[in-house]
Amino acid sequence: MGCSGCSTDGGCGTTSKGCKSKTGSCNKLNVFDWLKDVELPHGQKMFDCVEVRFKNSRKEFYRNTEELSLNIGDVIAVESSPGHDMGTVSLSGELVKKQMRKRKVAFDSEEVKKIYRLAKKTDIEKWLEAQALETKTMYKARTLAIELGLQMKISDVEYQGDRSKAVFYYTAESRVDFRELIKRMAGEFKIRIEMKQIGVRQEASRLGGIGSCGRELCCSTWLTDFRSVSTSAARYQQLSLNPQKLAGQCGKLKCCLNFELDSYVDALKGFPSTNLKLKTKKGSAFYRKMDIFRNIMWYSYQDEPLKFIELKLDRVNEIVAMNKNEEKPADLVGFVELKEVIKEPEYSNVVGQDDLTRFDKPKGGNKNKNKNKKRKPQNSNNPGDKPMGDRPKGNNNKPKGKRPNSNNKKPIASKPNPNNKNKPKGDKPQEKKND
Repeated sequence: MGCSGCSTDGGCGTTSKGCKSKTGSCNKLNVFDWLKDVELPHGQKMFDCVEVRFKNSRKEFYRNTEELSLNIGDVIAVESSPGHDMGTVSLSGELVKKQMRKRKVAFDSEEVKKIYRLAKKTDIEKWLEAQALETKTMYKARTLAIELGLQMKISDVEYQGDRSKAVFYYTAESRVDFRELIKRMAGEFKIRIEMKQIGVRQEASRLGGIGSCGRELCCSTWLTDFRSVSTSAARYQQLSLNPQKLAGQCGKLKCCLNFELDSYVDALKGFPSTNLKLKTKKGSAFYRKMDIFRNIMWYSYQDEPLKFIELKLDRVNEIVAMNKNEEKPADLVGFVELKEVIKEPEYSNVVGQDDLTRFDKPKGGNKNKNKNKKRKPQNSNNPGDKPMGDRPKGNNNKPKGKRPNSNNKKPIASKPNPNNKNKPKGDKPQEKKND
């Protein structure tokens, strides 16, 4: 996938490892140049300032005094104090004027430094070496701050392009005396140290991340102004006041709570006050909840607090108007609109082909059960029984007869039939004796 900022296959500049700024995306606070295809009037020169992006979302303006042909995505060397820095051109042309006015930067200000040249191969290699040291330097600086007992959090480190200076960004709840820390870091890293304190929202915008919506953070992609967010914005939108759900990555209330606030405020103008009770002959009903965009409100009587009565907004306003004229309806149930129940078509699944679980049943399950039933136990408690393998194979077609009586009782002798004359007299049934 190519870089959307510089249209290269491997990312920004000449490296094939992705964006040099290590932001994970080249779309951080990008501005669409809608004046790119518009030609300048005859005789007018192009605006000599360009917008340059550095690590993460840091952007500054520089003056093109050498009149270099610069395009979006070009890596350039710019003036810094001391030495020079490396950055990527993010915007050029007449649209830079509007960005400078938005950030209140004068065109002829001395703060606007100049561009030296297009980056050489040696400049880019040195810049990449400096970026490779940033993570290791940040962890070492955190260790030094903990050893000194400073109540601060070093969140990011940005090396200058020529490796002569490093800027440490930190957050702290109170003022921190880091003079001893700077001395130890200067002796450890052998570079010039600059400390910058930022807020928690600025920290989240620099580091970036994925929000609960599944997209990149707004503050790191397009949001530039941080407006204050209050809990009333959540109340207007009927959201539960759960700090874990309403807080963003920075620990503050999410900026997106203000995005749809105006729509909710306009929709609530037609609703009556939630503190207003509806008076009827049956009693007074108090407000329970509402659905703003469906224009539905729920009320309950004081005697029946568990019974919710659903009313349309126009019906509620009608009852409120009656109460102002000192009129009371008989009951709120008479204002409930009946819903039409749509009967779904009935069908019978004769074949069973619409059953989603028809493939979940194992094949041959009943056969295995029948086989287990037919098997005889191999281990018998009777020591005289022979195992299955030692029994002789013979004809199993034995004549069917009555099973012998298992009880040790004498069988009942059959009495001779007096009508049977052909039977000899000496034949008597033999009785078995118990052993």
